[in-house]
Order: sequence, then C-alpha cells, then structure tokens
Amino acid sequence: MAKYAKISILSDWKDGIDMAEGKRRFKVQIDGEEFTIIGKSTPEHMNAVMEVANQELATIKKMMPSLSEKKAALLLAINAVSDQLEKQEELDILNVDELTEEV
Repeated sequence: MAKYAKISILSDWKDGIDMAEGKRRFKVQIDGEEFTIIGKSTPEHMNAVMEVANQELATIKKMMPSLSEKKAALLLAINAVSDQLEKQEELDILNVDELTEEV
C-alpha cells in the first residue's frame, strides 16, 4: 500500500533562502521518509507531485519486490526524466507546427 505525502510548509527561512524569491520549504514524506524540499510550487502542486511519486514508487516496488530502496528510487527518477523529455519533445513539435502555420 502506497504511503501518501504529508505536506507541511515550514515557516523558518534559514539556509539563505530569500523570501522575496517566493520560495517555500515543504516538509514531505516519500515512502515513509521525511524530506525538506525547497521550491516555488504551491502546496497543491507539491501535494500532487508527492502523491504521484509515492504511487509510482509503490508500483515499481510491487513489480520488483527484491529491488533495493536506492534502485527503486533511481528507477523512479529515470522514469520521471524520461517523461519530462518526452513532454518537452511534444511541446517542441507543437511550437514548430505553430510557427510554420503562422508563416
């Protein structure tokens, strides 16, 4: 069973984080471990990200139960980067098509 993210926004702005930049510190739980993530995302966005990450991690671990935590996390990261590159390629194609239609 997947462990979903618990998001809480931390109010302490240490470590040189500039509030003027609009960055937030999120305390999240991924697969039962707690992490602090810094970013400009909204709590809703970060919640969605953590939920998907936990679901994907649970799927990987279910498909390959003998996989170590480290290797499961690495596969999750590789899958995420692969998805991002595919979406960027799709976006690039759409942008080129849009530019050609304007000419």
